[in-house]
Amino acid sequence: MKQESHALPAVGVSTEYIFVDRGEQLSQLNCHVVYTVPLSLVFSNEREALKNRLGRGESPMMLPMVPVKLRNGDECVTGMALLRQMVLARAFPDAQPEERLSYVTEVFDSLETLNRLCQISGGHVRNLLGMLFGCLREEDPPISRELLERIIRRERDGLLLAIDEQEWQLLFQVVREQKVKGDKEYQTLLRSLFVFEYLDDQGSWFSLNPLLLETNKYKLGIKT
Repeated sequence: MKQESHALPAVGVSTEYIFVDRGEQLSQLNCHVVYTVPLSLVFSNEREALKNRLGRGESPMMLPMVPVKLRNGDECVTGMALLRQMVLARAFPDAQPEERLSYVTEVFDSLETLNRLCQISGGHVRNLLGMLFGCLREEDPPISRELLERIIRRERDGLLLAIDEQEWQLLFQVVREQKVKGDKEYQTLLRSLFVFEYLDDQGSWFSLNPLLLETNKYKLGIKT
């Protein structure tokens, strides 16, 4: 008997083909597996098909940012505490959480500098660690506030170059509504890390990458 081949094409494979058209085959693998699905598919019209074929009726799990602020703009005390511990645990892995805080000036010139790093990351772990390692590449600890601000400006200006005028209008709408729609333009905002998703008791909500909140373009645009 001839066995039918289901090998995927080498090039030009769409996310719909992999996760929707072949979703049934993926769900039948006899092993523990985690699939990372592109955000563009989660926000597309194929979401329901994705649920039924790959998720067995369950919605895809979205991993939000670690919250640095609440929906109303207040600081998220719990989220900031977790981010501080994540940074300090890399320097003092064997210390207890409270003990690590007492060592903060061995890594940063002050607790405020560590807080600034956590806040400007928006709770995006990879961005936080990227800025941290950027500081360490230039100077040995303790990391000064001056150095951190220089790294922040570098990251902010690099991000700013990637945003066109149409995207800025979409970003201002996200600020006003704290929502992201399913349009491709909004998917670009998420994929490019211009916008972060957070989760609370009311559900998901969206906010700008804090780096963008400090640009003159944002400050001038939000006033008009």
